[in-house]
Amino acid sequence: MRTPLKNVRRLGSAKDGTDHFWRQRLTAVGALLLLPFMLWFAITLFGADYQTVRQTLASPIVAILLVVFIVTSAVHMRLGMQVIIEDYVHTDGTKIALLMLNTFFAVLIGLAGTYAVLKMSFGVAM
Repeated sequence: MRTPLKNVRRLGSAKDGTDHFWRQRLTAVGALLLLPFMLWFAITLFGADYQTVRQTLASPIVAILLVVFIVTSAVHMRLGMQVIIEDYVHTDGTKIALLMLNTFFAVLIGLAGTYAVLKMSFGVAM
């Protein structure tokens, strides 16, 4: 199913679509598996004081699950926004700039969330 038009435009398969598809699906499944824990966590600590939240986050299992959820969600968000940008932004310069900002934003969100959880879980004074 190859056409000569591909050679003229110098466009071919980037061979990245399947990998992107599976990463997005795996992060979605990971976030869905962690969703019951996150609901329990949010409902249990709704309206709780600072000490109660700190004591809950002092548990390594709770802190690890929360960090995994944050990182998984940030990666999933970046992959989803990448598809939207690639599909709907047609100017090359704008597309590249938005893809870079998307990656920086997802990394910033992931690092900020992870930092907050680790700071609370290790009991560092604010």
